[in-house]
Amino acid sequence: MQLTGAQIVIECLKEQGVDTVFGYPGGAILNIYDELYKHTNEIRHILTSHEQGASHAADGYARATGKVGVCLATSGPGATNLVTGIATAYMDSVPVVAITANVTNNLLGKDSFQEVDIAGIVMPVTKHSMIVKDVTRLADALRRAFAIAKSGRPGPVLVDITKDVTAAKTEYLYEDAEEIKPSIGKLREEDLERAAQMIEASKKPYIFVGGGAVISGAAQEVRELAHKIDAPVADSLMGKGAFPGTDPLYSGMVGMHGTKASNLGISRCDLLITIGARFSDRVIGNPKKFAENAKILQIDVDAAEINKNILVDGSVIGDVREVLKRLNNRVQRTEHPEWTAEIDALKKKFPLKYNTAGLTGPYVVEEIYKETKGDAIIVTEVGQHQMWTAQYYKFKDPRTFLTSGGLGTMGYGLGAAIGAKFGRPDKTVINIAGDGCFRMNMNEIATAARNNLPVIEVVINNHVLGMVRQWQNLFYEERYSYTVLNDSVDFVKLAEAMGAVGMRVTKKEEVAPAIRRAIELNTTVLIDCIIDCDDKVFPMVPAGAAIEEAFDEDDLNKK
Repeated sequence: MQLTGAQIVIECLKEQGVDTVFGYPGGAILNIYDELYKHTNEIRHILTSHEQGASHAADGYARATGKVGVCLATSGPGATNLVTGIATAYMDSVPVVAITANVTNNLLGKDSFQEVDIAGIVMPVTKHSMIVKDVTRLADALRRAFAIAKSGRPGPVLVDITKDVTAAKTEYLYEDAEEIKPSIGKLREEDLERAAQMIEASKKPYIFVGGGAVISGAAQEVRELAHKIDAPVADSLMGKGAFPGTDPLYSGMVGMHGTKASNLGISRCDLLITIGARFSDRVIGNPKKFAENAKILQIDVDAAEINKNILVDGSVIGDVREVLKRLNNRVQRTEHPEWTAEIDALKKKFPLKYNTAGLTGPYVVEEIYKETKGDAIIVTEVGQHQMWTAQYYKFKDPRTFLTSGGLGTMGYGLGAAIGAKFGRPDKTVINIAGDGCFRMNMNEIATAARNNLPVIEVVINNHVLGMVRQWQNLFYEERYSYTVLNDSVDFVKLAEAMGAVGMRVTKKEEVAPAIRRAIELNTTVLIDCIIDCDDKVFPMVPAGAAIEEAFDEDDLNKK
């Protein structure tokens, strides 16, 4: 049948099983929005307050559900406002399809009103980007975009469509969405055999799990391997939930703000089994001293990650879940009682701790954990509150911790929380933010309130840019250059002005009741938690140092 390009966009979204899109209309994309209006019973459109909010919402939807997130924007500034969200998704391997519209074909390349080469702009931060100038190629382009976004190592894809293509007609034939199978094309038997031999020869194995284990749905296989070979487990920020934070073998996060037990344990192990992690600089510290006593086995779907940041002794390339299924069938059940006892001793000697005298970020996070019983989807912005959340909330399931790990995007969390709640309405969704991050995209409170969306925004408010101030305090002789936010902005009044419920917490005993009430209200709630401006995240590894050189407040006081 003959359809316009705009109609084809809607039909292709339906083919892919898309039920929710996030976006902001404009002139060039009006034809698509006009068709969306006619299909509101099939595809729900969420109007965000800003296009960046739409891209983060699509990202949060994808992370929480495992499906492809979709966002829409018009040409020019509408499209460029998506870029930070697209880059965020790219760095964390999140499947997002961004659909933008551009000026008509005859106006391309003429500096026309709201014209920009968005496909070229996002090329470095997408798996693929394309501009469609011919309506006969539109359906195939959209289908390919979804296939690319969710295959292999997932990531964002951008499809830019000229306005005249959205109006032109061509023949459309329905096609079922392409089935994407786990990537095992480069999975070799000899690599699996080598991996099994390395594991069986190890006396002090350690498992380091990253975001790839979450993406591939390998949580069960990770747990099976850990218990089969009796190995302690550490995770990266992106790996949270791939292994339960309540499991006795778990030793905490590794890296710049990881636990001393994990950092020291990895420095002492004889085999580091790295699962779906890319050896980020925030994890490894000084690469020359990272796990220098160990052989390293890396399991990853992306061959480009092997030997990129750290030279490894063995590798298996393929979908993490598929690799672990086969590896678990090969390795023998073993026990390492002396080794696990050594790690348990480190956990007891160097527990995470904080000042309990007053209201602090860690205390707020612990109360959120207690009130939600660890069953919520927790989203964060970027900074001290992000690290406190990773340290003190015990994530037990995958896709329950959403955060910008690779790009470190301030302003990510609220949009992502909105996307997560639309994707998982059955879950309590809480975004934990710093006051600096909240200021970046706080207008999305209006989006949540307009939709009467039960999202809870917890602001850890220290009236400073906390993580930057921490560095200024420790390494810049307390020169607090432009990090003080001590102004008259009232977040409670602001939330109320946008239609949400606002609460303020200044004492420890007020935290649990506020969280409890926020959950019971079942609407958009902001809780403003006032803490001291000089609270810090510990442990900490100085930039360029080995991870075993992590220090905490006790170490500072001894100097």
